[in-house]
Amino acid sequence: LAAKAAATPATIILLGESGTGKTVLARAIHANSPQQDHAFVTVNCPSLSRELLESELFGHVKGAFTGAVGDTVGKVALADDGTLFLDEIGELPLEIQPKLLRLLQEKEYERVGESKTRRAKVRVISATNRDLERAVQEGRFREDLFYRLNVISIQMPSLRERAGDLQGIALGYLRFFARQCGKNLKGISSEAEQALRRYRWPGNLRELRNVIERAVILAGSDEIDVLDLPEKIGRASCRERV
Repeated sequence: LAAKAAATPATIILLGESGTGKTVLARAIHANSPQQDHAFVTVNCPSLSRELLESELFGHVKGAFTGAVGDTVGKVALADDGTLFLDEIGELPLEIQPKLLRLLQEKEYERVGESKTRRAKVRVISATNRDLERAVQEGRFREDLFYRLNVISIQMPSLRERAGDLQGIALGYLRFFARQCGKNLKGISSEAEQALRRYRWPGNLRELRNVIERAVILAGSDEIDVLDLPEKIGRASCRERV
């Protein structure tokens, strides 16, 4: 679905729990899109106050607010002819939502503190771990904006739903970090592998990556052992062995 959508100018929204790889997929879509030779620009929606987020998105002119000592072009202008990735779009303040809707519909916007209308041709990919349909029902997200963002919807599965992929992904991380650390590791012990399979992975791929990086650093033999895993993951196996 992502491969088919990448070749079109369609707006895409990526849904799923935190750590499932939404940003990785967004970059892959951009890399396989007509926009691939232009910028991929990320905006993390919950990271700033409403005023600063609006300025980061659309830019501002000197004197638009306290601390605006010069003109700033904004992420929308930087993403012109490229891809604008809006991470955690469910956190976008209601006051900014009409301006994003206008950008999507009309390709127009204004910098903060300026009346001049500017144009930008951007491909928008958004991501969220929130239930946007519920947010619409509760009045926290504009219905018209939701439909504009939801042209192509891709659900990212949790790691719990990908149990068959876990070993392969873990070994891929192992090879990467072993090279990075200059270690010669051949794999993961059967006991450690069982512990990895039993764990629920609330942090998904991001958590697995961190766990394997830590295990590679701590490994004292040619494979990752259960004792190299965080206690919460290896605890059951350690009890069984004792």
